[in-house]
Amino acid sequence: MKRRNFNSEFKTKVVLEALKEVHTLAEIAKKYKLYPQQITNWKKEFLSGAPSVFNKGKSKDAKTEAEQEKEQLLRKIGELTVELDFLKKRLP
Repeated sequence: MKRRNFNSEFKTKVVLEALKEVHTLAEIAKKYKLYPQQITNWKKEFLSGAPSVFNKGKSKDAKTEAEQEKEQLLRKIGELTVELDFLKKRLP
């Protein structure tokens, strides 16, 4: 028997149906020709990743505006220091 692979959309559909608890796990499994344990595993995986949904766009290395401004100011200080050193050498 060939092993079936399911895409994330299908898994999400099945898990959401299971979470609604309108039908039993056995009924859902029969409807989609799955084992109830498979749905349970997908549910656990889905729920463990749920908190990351609300972190969208807020990665750990995303810099705050203050950090970005600080970096920009430090770059400008560096540029001005190089320019000042250059001008000091040019003046007698």
